[in-house]
Amino acid sequence: MKMENKLLSLDTPLFEGIAQQDRRPMLDCITYHTATFSKGEIIAFEQENMKHIGIVLSGAVDMIKEDLWGNKTLLVRMRKNELFGETFACGNDSRSTVTFQVSEDAEILFLPFDRVMRSCNMACVFHHRLIENMVRVIAEKNQELIRKVEVISKKTLREKILAYLSLQAETQHSRYFESPLGRVELAEYLCADRSALTRELAKMKKEGLIDYDRNCFRIL
Repeated sequence: MKMENKLLSLDTPLFEGIAQQDRRPMLDCITYHTATFSKGEIIAFEQENMKHIGIVLSGAVDMIKEDLWGNKTLLVRMRKNELFGETFACGNDSRSTVTFQVSEDAEILFLPFDRVMRSCNMACVFHHRLIENMVRVIAEKNQELIRKVEVISKKTLREKILAYLSLQAETQHSRYFESPLGRVELAEYLCADRSALTRELAKMKKEGLIDYDRNCFRIL
């Protein structure tokens, strides 16, 4: 009953505009399952077929790209109520080009993509809204990845840091904000060496560009 209540009250963009009383028959119609994962576990490897959409009920999941030499780049971190895997599940080739790894102990809701995007024979009233929501989620995820490209395309590490901090300030509507990424994750996100990142942040603080305490930053 506790899990059922959690699913019915889930505040995810995919369920936006769908009344709670419609969610129980909706979930029964499209079918679903949940699973728990520990920190560090892999949910899906690169080149694995993605047939399900994942929704983070708790914890966090990283989208990671690894090259042939083992260098990892953190593309996106998904937290509570956010989706992952939808971009690959909707393509003709459903093989993932990234790895999805749990960065914090997580509980995940899995929905079969084909059941979400195709109206059933019963012509359920919620299906049209569900499809609209999915298209919007995919568009917003693409915009997020474009912003990531804008950050890492900067020439110097300082420019990358400033672009990232500026993006966070804009997203959180404040010059004082908490970064969702720690130093290790931020270095991976910026495609930078962790030690170099730490040194550059210290220089920027000394020069009066920024102030910070752990993951809390202030743009001066």
